[in-house]
Amino acid sequence: MSQLITGNNIPLSEVYWSLVNKADKKFSKIRDLPFYERSRYENYFFKVFKVYTQLWKFQQENRQKLVEAGLKRWEIGEIASRIAQLYYGHYMRTSDAGYLAESYVFYEAILTREYFKDGLFQDLNIANKQLRFLARFLMVCLVLGRREMVHQLVEQFRRLIDECKRTFQENDFKEWKVVAQEIVRFLKSDTAFMNIRPLRYSLVLDPNLDASTPRASRSLRLTDAILSSYHYNEVKYSELTLDSFRMLQCLEWEPSGSLYQSAGPKMGPNAPTGASRVNSQSMTDPTLPPNPRKAVLYRPSITHFLALLATICEELPSNGVVLIYLSASGKIGQTSLSPLGGRSVTGGEENILRDFESHTIKQDGDPSVQTKPSGERPGQSLRQISEDAVEHGLSFGSHGLTEKGEPAALLLSPSHTPPLISADFSRQPSGSLFTIFLTAPVQAFCLLIGISGSDLETDVFTKAERVLSSSMNEWASTLAASDTLHPVWSQILKDPFLRRLLLRFIFCRAVLALYTPVFNNKQNQPECFPSLPEFLLPAAPAIQAAVLQMANIFGGTSKFTLPQDITML
Repeated sequence: MSQLITGNNIPLSEVYWSLVNKADKKFSKIRDLPFYERSRYENYFFKVFKVYTQLWKFQQENRQKLVEAGLKRWEIGEIASRIAQLYYGHYMRTSDAGYLAESYVFYEAILTREYFKDGLFQDLNIANKQLRFLARFLMVCLVLGRREMVHQLVEQFRRLIDECKRTFQENDFKEWKVVAQEIVRFLKSDTAFMNIRPLRYSLVLDPNLDASTPRASRSLRLTDAILSSYHYNEVKYSELTLDSFRMLQCLEWEPSGSLYQSAGPKMGPNAPTGASRVNSQSMTDPTLPPNPRKAVLYRPSITHFLALLATICEELPSNGVVLIYLSASGKIGQTSLSPLGGRSVTGGEENILRDFESHTIKQDGDPSVQTKPSGERPGQSLRQISEDAVEHGLSFGSHGLTEKGEPAALLLSPSHTPPLISADFSRQPSGSLFTIFLTAPVQAFCLLIGISGSDLETDVFTKAERVLSSSMNEWASTLAASDTLHPVWSQILKDPFLRRLLLRFIFCRAVLALYTPVFNNKQNQPECFPSLPEFLLPAAPAIQAAVLQMANIFGGTSKFTLPQDITML
């Protein structure tokens, strides 16, 4: 009777497998739900999570009896892996860092307890489960910023693939080899140099500008973001591209309000149970505001993209802002001028861009008026669309009767970008230079003038960070006090993420405008709509002085052309 549930004589193993089947069915439903079905997802998530919580607790309380009845360790690991997937998936849909931390805790437990070790080289199914677990844990560590653990897992992942190829049929592991190549390529691009400091918003490192009161009727905040990419052959891991990854990081708060120590403890393959465990509370900070909710899309169809956008707009609060990050070449058939330039577009990607170009944007208040790209030079049609969006707003309703929203604010990358001098980055594509300026401006400045990680001293980088931070503080205060700043910009100055992006855009535009190679022409300048006041244009003395001061720190003043009255600082 020890194997039976008291009162109803149902065997423990039967109850357990019934819970497993129930959990599997609910998991399959939630896994395939698209981003735009938010209400269904929220409903499903708590149902499936409840079932897996019951299942996990049941196997813990009856572990020995279930093992005697035939339960294998890899089956326990499979449940733990599903729970970790649920946590990570919920983080990706809500941007709640607590779920990301919980996912890490479960994956780390699977690693230390070696649930998939038994039969690993006798059963192809178990070998694939271990590889899937490592690939998913890699993603969680990458997003969480635990780089030392990432490198440990990569080595274990590659070693396991090699061992499996010798044990089983090599053809069974071709796809896993591609996954390994992806993560190695990703890490070669996203180097330690790019991560000298967190990309997330740090209350210690980033300027606190709440004291600056913009002259606006109200303040808006960033509540949602869509991060989407259409580049051909882009550096990515799974469906997370390098550019989207950097923007994802940039739109989150740094845990504990300070530098997050991402170098996790080293863990060998024979580490005892519970060794080096990380508490999820140590990776989050309840005193910080919630992160903006983000949807990361890899080359979505136009219908999928617009369905998600419509859902977000429908749920957007009255003081909310949605940020759309769209990474694409900007022109069909455009070829790359540099590792950071636009890339050629072919096949299905070309059709997607055509869909974007042919989609009509209706002007607010007049359903009969439409703005449609004419197929001329992309910069020209995009400028036309941008000016209309700023003046009249974007309409997502049917026939202009149910419009919702306000004038749009746009930050547009250059049509072309200069080739980088740095040898490290000329060999390996490293993402959009414009995106690097928005997420890691000092590193972008260094790459532009030919300084790589091996050439940079920590104290020099720290000095440059302080100079740039001081300059941005001044620009923000000036913006907040301006009588000529467009309301679209003044309303977002209170939001730390949007304000930081705008200030970094000002820096990027000034640097590229003053950069001396033959690329310092109109095509190589980023643009913004609506326009910013003249005192923040690249020609303004205060802006040029800040760029020169940065160049002077790194010894790169010869690469910039400045007026005669700007002196060395």
